[in-house]
Amino acid sequence: MEQSAQWVKDNEYEVHAARRRGRYPFLKFLFRYPIFLLAFGPPVFRSNAGIDATKGVIDVWSFFQVALLAAIAIRAMYRLASAESILIPKQVRSILKLAFLLGLLFLASAIYSPSRFVSAAYSFLYFLGLICMVEFIADVYKYPPDWIQCLFHLRLIALLLLGLTLLTLLFDPTLVLSIEDVAGIRLRGGAVAPVTVICPIIAIISAYSFLHGLESRGRSVLFLFVGLTSTLITQSRGAELALLLSLAVLGAGWASTGKRPAYFFISSFIALMLSSALVLGVFGGDRIWYIFNRGESAEGIASASGRTPVWQFVYQYCLAHPQGMGYIVGFRMRLRETLAIGADSNLVYLGNAHNVYVQVLADAGWLALAIYILMLVRIILLGWRFVKKSPLVTLASISAPRHALGCAMILLVYCCANATEAADFSIPLKAQFYIQDIIIAIILGISARMLVTARARYAASYE
Repeated sequence: MEQSAQWVKDNEYEVHAARRRGRYPFLKFLFRYPIFLLAFGPPVFRSNAGIDATKGVIDVWSFFQVALLAAIAIRAMYRLASAESILIPKQVRSILKLAFLLGLLFLASAIYSPSRFVSAAYSFLYFLGLICMVEFIADVYKYPPDWIQCLFHLRLIALLLLGLTLLTLLFDPTLVLSIEDVAGIRLRGGAVAPVTVICPIIAIISAYSFLHGLESRGRSVLFLFVGLTSTLITQSRGAELALLLSLAVLGAGWASTGKRPAYFFISSFIALMLSSALVLGVFGGDRIWYIFNRGESAEGIASASGRTPVWQFVYQYCLAHPQGMGYIVGFRMRLRETLAIGADSNLVYLGNAHNVYVQVLADAGWLALAIYILMLVRIILLGWRFVKKSPLVTLASISAPRHALGCAMILLVYCCANATEAADFSIPLKAQFYIQDIIIAIILGISARMLVTARARYAASYE
């Protein structure tokens, strides 16, 4: 017992010392963990129409994006090659192996892709991102950072991108804004910043911080208001519903920590239901339904704003061709051929399947989709293994990593939910792709460290 108590004391001292060592100013943090630079995108000041890789059209921003990713990946490869040993628990290694196998399927799809070079190039970019993830996980496994600070810096990046998006309105609103007859003004973000992702990230991290007291309540409330308001301005139903789901999961998890939070959560839920009923009674359900659906017709709602015919096209094609169409470029070119769209037409809204799972299916077939879903399930189960542990039986010294893990899991819930109407989470050179990679890397990094802590605690209890 005395040895166990001494181990706990020593462990707490070491963890607090590690947190002090792992706490960096923002710029030094980015230099220490450059994978977070990929969350910037980087911002691309080009038209919403973007470029069409299938036609070989590139611009200076394309070179800038690839150069940034290549620089970070080369640094990661150098650090991995110079490391004396790479220690990653087998549970995490198995997930990384699935990600590597998925990349191999993407690369193999270049063989039958309509544009082999483009598919192979995107596959190469996929592997560069994976290398950055592996290096980060191997690094934080040996030298754990301040995990809460990782989330706060991710929120700061989202705030900077939101500020840059708003600043862009001053000199070229068309880059980030759209005006529609029914929906009105919509803050889309364009290629400057993915506002349907960064705004919910601000809201989720701030809400988690408020409920668990990770920072001052005033700061949390301010940033929560910014995140919620900016998400509503995007007028993206997918982002709004995914954020609502994420906050509901967050609230339910917080309520399960004790009686008082549970009573507060239930009371708030009842108050929300009553206020919603009051609003429906005053304004009318038809009017609210009209506003929420941006005045879209019943046919448009039933087809998910025209997405379901595209998804049906992918399903039918992959039933006849189980291997898919070819990574990234296959879907765009096959759809162009099927719809008989001219080669000079703007395919920005038809450039992907508007659904990550359908996009992966189109890219490399049913096997790739199965591996992708299995990988996400394995990540969620691994993270949930440590999040669900009661604080009463968990060392106080790992409470901060548990909070960071819990918040990262909520962020992943948002990504998975929003992925049902957006495919950019699976497309390299998109900020959403790297933001999700960073969230997964944080989950795997914390899980790896907690596996070590759990093993050490188990061993100490038997000494």
